[in-house]
Amino acid sequence: MTYDAEKIVPYSDSESKGAQVERMFDSIAGNYDILNRTMSMGIDISWRKKGLSMLKKLNPQTILDIATGTGDLAIQAYDTLKPQSILGIDISEGMIEVGRKKAAKAGLSDKISFAKEDCMALSFSDNSFDAAMVAFGVRNFEDLDKGLKEILRVLKPGGQLMILELTVPAHFPMKQGYWLYTNLFIPTIGRIISKDKTAYSYLPKSIQAFIQGKDMINTLLKNGFTEASYKTYTMGTCSMYLASK
Repeated sequence: MTYDAEKIVPYSDSESKGAQVERMFDSIAGNYDILNRTMSMGIDISWRKKGLSMLKKLNPQTILDIATGTGDLAIQAYDTLKPQSILGIDISEGMIEVGRKKAAKAGLSDKISFAKEDCMALSFSDNSFDAAMVAFGVRNFEDLDKGLKEILRVLKPGGQLMILELTVPAHFPMKQGYWLYTNLFIPTIGRIISKDKTAYSYLPKSIQAFIQGKDMINTLLKNGFTEASYKTYTMGTCSMYLASK
């Protein structure tokens, strides 16, 4: 099955979505954190905290952070969950290099490591991790079904996947306000701060095209996960999905 978000690409149809997303994030890696904080007004920190709290009962000791970006979720996960180890993976070497520096600055290089990996074909053995998590990156998957199946494969039996993703509010007036925010504010701020103007036109489009709510739950179940559930935060602008192997 092809999802609408898989058809949304940053640049052109001449190369794969994965290659374009890698190039895009390499381009904006240096400015990504300041752009992210500016555009979310810092609310993303509370979303991560709420999502991570859902993994506390599991007490995971080995965690895979997929589409880790600059490592924000990995660092916050260590502070919240105190696991033995966290591995942050991303297709963008530029992003994870920023993440390595941030983990080192926090004194966590022995607890948080980073590797360049494509979640369409992970290099890890079956049943390797107690938990997996993706914050604001699952909509960038080149093939959502394939990516979810790979995550399921590397999770241990009983392991959990926690996903945070930006979503479109369903009701007035937040729905209309969100449209203005994503279609006017985000691209404008992106053009001012980032050298890659296209990136911050792509990101809102990818949010609007991505499945959410019950459709995402059904996709998780279809790809082998169980006990899938979701919650929404900040009037529907962010959704948290939790599922088990």
